Amino acid sequence: MKLSRAVYKGKICENAACLLDFSNMNDMESIIIFKIGGNVIDHPPTLEAVLSDFAAWQNRKILVHGGGKIASKLMIKLGIVPKMVDGRRITDRETLEVVTMAYAGLINKNIVAAIQRHGCNAIGLTGADANLITAVKRPVKDIDYGFVGDLNPECISVNTLINFVNSGLVPVIAPITHDGSGLLLNTNADTIASNLAIALAKTFRVQLVFCFEKKGVLRNPDDEQSVIDFLDEALYQQYRDEGVITAGMIPKLDNAFAALHSGVAEVRICNHENLNSGTKINRSQPVITGRIVVDE
Repeated sequence: MKLSRAVYKGKICENAACLLDFSNMNDMESIIIFKIGGNVIDHPPTLEAVLSDFAAWQNRKILVHGGGKIASKLMIKLGIVPKMVDGRRITDRETLEVVTMAYAGLINKNIVAAIQRHGCNAIGLTGADANLITAVKRPVKDIDYGFVGDLNPECISVNTLINFVNSGLVPVIAPITHDGSGLLLNTNADTIASNLAIALAKTFRVQLVFCFEKKGVLRNPDDEQSVIDFLDEALYQQYRDEGVITAGMIPKLDNAFAALHSGVAEVRICNHENLNSGTKINRSQPVITGRIVVDE
């Protein structure tokens, strides 16, 4: 990854091109929810570059992280066979113990320590801490996913989050929630990020950013240059019907549009090399007037 150095509000940012454009957001009332995917976590140099840039942002911000492959590697070392269905982890009792150790412990604290090293005061949290996020154990239908949590924006303790942020802390949230009765639950990180964004949209102008290994939503999964720059709901449905958008990208985009329908100002899907590019997602086609994008 080619890096350049720039000063951003008094701090050095190693990747000048990656700085998110907040020019159309009210600094006093804006917040960014930044979700980093497992493949970013699995590659230490990439993770370090992303966290360095994240720490340099002066806006209110919250980081949500996935789990990567660390939990599966730990399970194999412990003689536990990871179980997946359509890319989703089956979380039995043993698996829950391992993912909690990996996500809430090793991964979360390493991310917090890395952010602290860059002068950003972060606090590592799960949904159980300060009763931040409660969830409901997923009902058994065709598949029993085990100890997996489903949630909605009403499950978020918004005032607690606001207190953390307003006190100068940056929450770093692991994908572990609880049911309020003593049970921890493995919960999808994209879903957590989207629900956080929706819950906070009543108080802040929210920008939701999903950062993962691809440059954005691609027309051709094998061609990194085939980024779809803009998606609205009509285009999304068209690309789904044509088979352009499939598999794991669909739930991510469903979460994105659900967030937009619930008051989130902007959603972007991008990769670590340039956080201000990628695919911008809006409910409808924007009208471009200079540098300002105005929704009709």
